[in-house]
Amino acid sequence: MSDNTLSSRLYPTRIDIPAETRVQIVRILNQTLAASLDLKTQAKQAHWNVKGTDFYQLHELFDELAGELEEFIDLVAERVTALGGYAVGTARAAAQNSILPEFPFDILDGREYVAALADRFAPYAKHLREAIAKTDDLGDADTADLYTEISRTIDKRLWFLDAHLQAAAVTNGNGSFGNKTQQPATVR
Repeated sequence: MSDNTLSSRLYPTRIDIPAETRVQIVRILNQTLAASLDLKTQAKQAHWNVKGTDFYQLHELFDELAGELEEFIDLVAERVTALGGYAVGTARAAAQNSILPEFPFDILDGREYVAALADRFAPYAKHLREAIAKTDDLGDADTADLYTEISRTIDKRLWFLDAHLQAAAVTNGNGSFGNKTQQPATVR
């Protein structure tokens, strides 16, 4: 049975959201489940392998990120099943269905690990905001609220990661991360 078939499988439930709508929501949630599992394992990869002068603080931060993602994984999977869906959450399914790029295995320094995680947290955060809008449009305020809860934390964590990188971007005068230019905003 394919993941696509599994992600649209529904069990009987008394939840008053129509089956066709629940199938759409379950597919969105299963996409999030895959990305969340992938991101968690990437945070653990960074946790295990980071080196450098900031080793200890980054080792702890990366483990904390993975722990938070583990909680979100459970919340998302349980929402899938609460809607009568089938949570597709194996490592193989996550790898096949994740929206995130593979984690680089050729890095060593703490700053490189921070940048690699930030480069993955950013599209994950975007996915969450899109899921808020989609599930709200589908009339499922509870799932939209779940996504909002997760989104708030992920945005905060992306800020923590970016904060490690911002000083160098500003000091170098280019205000950029990778090939994207980020100009500091001026508040009036």
